[in-house]
Amino acid sequence: MAVGLFDSGLGGLTVLDAVEKRLPDLPIVYLGDNAHAPYGVRDADDIYELTRGHVQRLWDEEGCNLVILACNTASAAALRRMQEAGVPKGKRVLGVFVPLIEALTERQWGDNSPPREVALKHAALFATPATVSSRAFQRELAFRAIGVDVEAQACGGVVDAIEEGDLILAEALVRSHVDALKRKMPNPEAAVLGCTHYPLMEHVFQQALGPDVQVFSQPRLVADSLADYLERRPEMVGEGEGTRFLTTGDPRRVSDRATQFLRREIAFTAA
Repeated sequence: MAVGLFDSGLGGLTVLDAVEKRLPDLPIVYLGDNAHAPYGVRDADDIYELTRGHVQRLWDEEGCNLVILACNTASAAALRRMQEAGVPKGKRVLGVFVPLIEALTERQWGDNSPPREVALKHAALFATPATVSSRAFQRELAFRAIGVDVEAQACGGVVDAIEEGDLILAEALVRSHVDALKRKMPNPEAAVLGCTHYPLMEHVFQQALGPDVQVFSQPRLVADSLADYLERRPEMVGEGEGTRFLTTGDPRRVSDRATQFLRREIAFTAA
């Protein structure tokens, strides 16, 4: 009964890496739907059906009581809909938006007090087209803060380039998307990397935005939030050892890409 981490592809490995460093004894099953990646260009119903099916598999076949959607697109398009449809007794599914927004608005983990004004007034959001169109980030932010102007930039092509290992193209695309954002919001105070692939390009975002913009990236924030959650809900951690990697894609190809991502040997098996 390990904790499940689900992503549309390889981006969730950035979250996995942070979780393993924060919680080295936590048993994890990582499932990447590489056969259908990227999710960011799919419609909301398609994303929901794919996500729901794979989370169900982690619950039923892998015995995961808790599943983290280590994918902003899945969190944006599927999480609330899954929760409203009903989650099986004893099971939980969580997303990656809330820890990021809590850090952005300087709220403590799990602070459910009414929304209030915060110091931040102008924030840039970089995300996939599907995440941007869902407006899920703005919705979750409105539950916690008022008076924050968010300018969203859909970063088409970045995930595809990263998944293909073309980091030169990915870097060029990031700079182009930052330029487009700055034409709409010349002086953001903070920038949110709203895709778990983007931490691999964090230094490029920071360089393009300039040193005065604080860049918020998710992996460490999600890992800290998960540690806090499991301290309060220890029954959600089951038995098991280490990390298992599953993919709907070609295990050899995905393993090679994952090894490049994390700079350590990663071996996926077929889901």
